[in-house]
Amino acid sequence: MKKIYIKTVLILALGLTLTSCDSYLDDVPKGNKVPTTLADFEAFIRDEYANQSVDVTQALNLLNDKYVTIAGLSADRLVKANYMWDETADRIDLNRADERSYYGQYAGISTFNLIIENALTSTEATEEQKRAVWAEAKVLRAMSYFNVVNFYADTYVAATAGTKLSVPLITSAVINAPSKQVSIQEMYDFILADVKEALPYLPKVSQTALHPNLGAGYAFYSRVYLQMNNYTEALKYADLALAENDKLYDWTAYYDANKAIIQVPNSYTTTVSPMGYNYVENYNFRHGAIARLTTENDIPVERAQRFETGDARFLSRWKIRTVGAETYYRRTLSGNFNYGGITTVEVYLIKAECFARANQLNDAMDLLNTVRKTRILPSAYQDLTAADKTAAINAILKTKNNELILTLIPFSDARRLNAEGVYKVSFTKVNSGTTYTLSSDSYLWTMPFPQGATKNPGNGTITQNVAK
Repeated sequence: MKKIYIKTVLILALGLTLTSCDSYLDDVPKGNKVPTTLADFEAFIRDEYANQSVDVTQALNLLNDKYVTIAGLSADRLVKANYMWDETADRIDLNRADERSYYGQYAGISTFNLIIENALTSTEATEEQKRAVWAEAKVLRAMSYFNVVNFYADTYVAATAGTKLSVPLITSAVINAPSKQVSIQEMYDFILADVKEALPYLPKVSQTALHPNLGAGYAFYSRVYLQMNNYTEALKYADLALAENDKLYDWTAYYDANKAIIQVPNSYTTTVSPMGYNYVENYNFRHGAIARLTTENDIPVERAQRFETGDARFLSRWKIRTVGAETYYRRTLSGNFNYGGITTVEVYLIKAECFARANQLNDAMDLLNTVRKTRILPSAYQDLTAADKTAAINAILKTKNNELILTLIPFSDARRLNAEGVYKVSFTKVNSGTTYTLSSDSYLWTMPFPQGATKNPGNGTITQNVAK
């Protein structure tokens, strides 16, 4: 077993445990120990700051799903290139320090590799307990690889997936372990294999929200198959996931309970986010950017306008604000936000899209309306109907983009739809009298590897997947 050392476990008031990992050392430092028991290895899953954060900030910038201030645009040229859809910018050259998305996911992958390599031979646990932790690490590793491949590589297209490069594949926690930048097809095959091996051993009930359970495994499988345009398998696993958990949170009730605070003019007093560890829609919980663990982003006015009238979830989360020359929607929730895990609402909408793809329009719209009834205030609610597949899919995707705003999914969905070429996603905005456009075939839809990764690729090589 590799010599890995962990510091003393800290108990959080939340009931989760948090550990951190030192460097590989030849001698055990005082106050540290070599992990040997299953509890030692399982504790790494609970390290939510290092291993459970999913930072996709540049994708949010590209979609204009988060508001960037005038000062923010002036201070960071990479942010400005993505936010203003500047195809003249060389983002490879600009991406000299924005490495959180890349190294954050690979730090988690290394930890999950460590658990996978050692959990089954750890001590002080039953075989069933060992296998469960091993399976949880398998799913988390697959989730992290899904994040990086849908950020730094082109989206999955069956005809080209076998020849286009994706991201480095590393399966060992050993320092300087070899890596290979595999094809997109190889990466998706690896992700699917990890989850397939894990499914028989995932517990039905999680130890904590950070531990993926059986429902999370099914839900993630459904997400992956949807990204591969395999609607039959996506529907199959959506059904299995919803059989484990099909709860939806009633945002209209939340709004009613808090509207005395929410409706006060020019007041930005926060209410408590229900989207934390105990959110009924969670299959598993992962944070967004490390800097945003307990607050969420403000959003632009143009983005706010794409929410439905009477959307209680939107009304409970943001309120318009003007400061000097800048007007935006300011966040009004505080607490925790499941930006990187999987929730039931995503699976409902995956299932709805699969029905629409099969021309089962009534079934698709019934599912969509099931979600909307928990979101749209009764005074504004009306059932949506669709006369054809295009109308149904557009309605489903509008709700999905709003439901999963500030996560990776609207970005990965847009890439999937643009590659398909039928329901293309593009954006236009006017800023200071100038019109800006993000076309569906723009190279901006794939993020460049940070320079730190390409210049120091470790025991392997990395080829950029974009020209600039």
